[in-house]
Amino acid sequence: MIAEYCNSSNEYLHLYARAPAIASAIATVRRAMSACMRSTMRPSSATTPLSWFSGCSNAAMILLHGRGASAEDILSLAQAFAQPEIAYFAPQAAGHSWYPHSFLAPVADNEPWLSSALQVIADILRDLGRDGIPPSRVVLLGFSQGGCLALEFAARNARRYGAVIGLSAGLIGPDGTSRTYAGSLQGTPVFLGCSDVDPHIPLERVHESSRSLSNLGGTVEERIYPGMGHTINEDEIKHVHSLLTQQVSARPAGAEQSDPPVRQFKR
Repeated sequence: MIAEYCNSSNEYLHLYARAPAIASAIATVRRAMSACMRSTMRPSSATTPLSWFSGCSNAAMILLHGRGASAEDILSLAQAFAQPEIAYFAPQAAGHSWYPHSFLAPVADNEPWLSSALQVIADILRDLGRDGIPPSRVVLLGFSQGGCLALEFAARNARRYGAVIGLSAGLIGPDGTSRTYAGSLQGTPVFLGCSDVDPHIPLERVHESSRSLSNLGGTVEERIYPGMGHTINEDEIKHVHSLLTQQVSARPAGAEQSDPPVRQFKR
């Protein structure tokens, strides 16, 4: 099968989507993470998102890259997810960063960049809705800074989504930030995967985010990977694939889970 992988100039590159290229996709993300430490922030709005689709999609995924990475980097995960019925959209943050400071900094310190980044997601959802794909058929996924952005958007704009996925991520703001949000996630599947020793994401913030999103009506699953560090692993890729399979087939969530340690949250 040939998919179309297009940039903001509507030029097309063609690539073959074969079996899930999990190892290759993870390697791409790890190279992008190395660039995170070398990047500088040039605040401005995001560019038109890259997209990858087969031409027959009734569901979509918005992928949000981490600091120093790119839309192309995270869009490469679409090959690993191996769901041609999904339309994938990956906006690019100008300067390769959605906001200038740590996600643990006072929220005001990351403005106006944070609000601008959240609006990027809202605009893509609006455009998808105009094309007949409602939020309940859209999966929000982000890694690292992009994962924090995805979780924060879902919390601030609670409704039924296809799924919300934060990989090495947590809700934005310093300790003590109010987690009182309006609306309800209405049973949206929420997945948080993170290391217990991530140098950028405190473990307690992952737990707090899981509790907050559960209180907001999400069906939350948290997986903590001992000693993993700040990366994406094969188990996470497989779990996201299973969530997308459920989305495409419209089957309710509830796949059997095993290793690694899993925490289920209920309201």
